[in-house]
Amino acid sequence: MPHTASALQLAESALWRTSPNPRVGCVLVGADGQVIGQGSTQQAGGPHAEVVALRDAQARGHATAGATAYVTLEPCAHQGRTGPCCLALSAAGIRHVVAALPDPNPLVAGQGFAHLRAAGITVDVASESADAALQAWAAAARELNLGFFSRMVRKTPWVRMKTAASLDGVTALPNGQSQWITGEAARADGHAWRARACALLTGIGTVLQDRPRLDVRGLDTPRQPALVVVDSDLQTPPDAQLFAAKRPVFIYAANPHPDRQAALEHSGATVVYLPGAPAPGASPKVDLAALMRELAVREINELHIEAGHKLNGSLLRAGLVDEMLVYLAPKWLGTGAGMSNFGPLAQLSDGVALQFRSLEPVGADVRLIARVAGRDVF
Repeated sequence: MPHTASALQLAESALWRTSPNPRVGCVLVGADGQVIGQGSTQQAGGPHAEVVALRDAQARGHATAGATAYVTLEPCAHQGRTGPCCLALSAAGIRHVVAALPDPNPLVAGQGFAHLRAAGITVDVASESADAALQAWAAAARELNLGFFSRMVRKTPWVRMKTAASLDGVTALPNGQSQWITGEAARADGHAWRARACALLTGIGTVLQDRPRLDVRGLDTPRQPALVVVDSDLQTPPDAQLFAAKRPVFIYAANPHPDRQAALEHSGATVVYLPGAPAPGASPKVDLAALMRELAVREINELHIEAGHKLNGSLLRAGLVDEMLVYLAPKWLGTGAGMSNFGPLAQLSDGVALQFRSLEPVGADVRLIARVAGRDVF
């Protein structure tokens, strides 16, 4: 169905833009089968896909009465930063809506469909259809918004852990040198994955060792993802490069240090204390599970991890990673830091079971995406 494919392409075009809203595309088709308007959701506070498509039809001089709307998510039914899209569609005289999925947001969750049907509009939902093509469209639309679904259903972000390593899994030499194991094309591709995230997360070890900027560069992106630093003792330097980009910076700590906190807040950071139960004889560390729940409250859909092997291991042990984004270079480096400080395990069955999603060349390197088995069933 070409109209459903076009709506999905429009949603994909909004990949870097809509956070924290879902990426949605809409195609309006007149009674003669011709496309009369189309659009995708704009930045938060801007119009949603349905309104953009209606405005596009008006600008082209097309009447929308009697038209069919193909949309990749249930039209919203609540007043948020913008008005309800279901009311805009009914006011425009749309007679038929074909939606890929119900909206998991409790503020919508079927109410958009109910409003449309109450207005006499026929509604078909692809995810409820027996048609294989429509189900595939619904699955693709959900995959595009997996972070939004995760936040709404699980109350945690979708967590993607990115690493770059040699073919034997080394991410840094024993002396700490890690730049650059992978090539320029892989690094550029990594920035595209940063751009789609609502927030990037790193640990204090990476901040002190690499002095990174951890922003999106080399891409025409309309926004910078927020930055999250796990820093139990507030060791982040107030003049760190990560403060250079214009974006929110959240530093999660476990142990109060008023002077350090004041200096970091002066640099623009928001400091949040989330101490977990300390190990015997140790000072508290940030409660990582509580951190994920807190980030969901801050409307973080996709969380992109770029951290060292210690924090990566802690996140894996806590069962908080959903997906691996791994760049492998055609190099063999031998001794050095691994991807994560995970284990040792007593038996093979204790490992994290993964499902390979894709394997693609990126320049001279390879990009591997693997998902924790069953993690996307929610």
